[in-house]
Amino acid sequence: MTLRDLHKEVMSFVDTPLMPVVFVGHGTPMNSIEDNEFVRTWQKLGTDIPQPQAILCISAHWETKGTFVTAMDRPKTIHDFYGFPGELYAQQYPAPGSSLLAKMVQQEIRKVNIRDDYEWGLDHGSWSVLKHIYPKADIPVVQMSIDHFKDSRYHYGLGNELMFLRRKGVLIVGSGNMIHNLRMVKVAGEDFNAEFGYDWAFELNNFLKEKILSRDHYSLIDYMHIPASLMAIPTPEHYIPLLYTLGLQGKDESVRFFNDKVIAGSLSMTSLIIG
Repeated sequence: MTLRDLHKEVMSFVDTPLMPVVFVGHGTPMNSIEDNEFVRTWQKLGTDIPQPQAILCISAHWETKGTFVTAMDRPKTIHDFYGFPGELYAQQYPAPGSSLLAKMVQQEIRKVNIRDDYEWGLDHGSWSVLKHIYPKADIPVVQMSIDHFKDSRYHYGLGNELMFLRRKGVLIVGSGNMIHNLRMVKVAGEDFNAEFGYDWAFELNNFLKEKILSRDHYSLIDYMHIPASLMAIPTPEHYIPLLYTLGLQGKDESVRFFNDKVIAGSLSMTSLIIG
């Protein structure tokens, strides 16, 4: 990065009105190359949301011991899946990184030792969605990892600590799925994205939405006591990005849902925007 580039980046992090926060149910990687109702909604988000100066993404697909932020200038596009068509592996999302944003997160978050990472990049939880929201790939993107060894309260609390970024023109995106059990996936017909789910999946999807709308964050943090959670959330990594998002909700901020569907039996595409 040249001095001119660094100066331009520093100038971008001026105080701004409070940026929205987004949780995206990202579903299958095929959404990155398909034209369907979900990606069309993502595309509309790019025009509905105020233009961010940078993006911080918490993806279900980067689990670590400790918490890390990508700090390279040019994060690579990671194809962290297998068994898909060759076209999917050819996809690239060449968005710049932001060492300044990574450093700002490290300096402002005092309760957690957040470390630099120069190896990861952008996994499909990030780029498969962002390529539709910001197809020009001209907005700096930093990923923050999910510490696999921490509990739900840790992740919710860390989300709350990131609130300062919303006042610096940074769009924070949590990318996962509220309901995610690949072992129970069952496709109705030939369309993977067709609305279809087990009764418990529809019931839990509605239950989670009710708790989100009523701001019952305690119940959502303590999700293991929710009926059907063992089937709907057998592992936490796709649910945790939702907790980061909820931790960033201001006192009087409303929530709007989009892509509100259960598909493939046991996946929820339900997404939300705060602010």
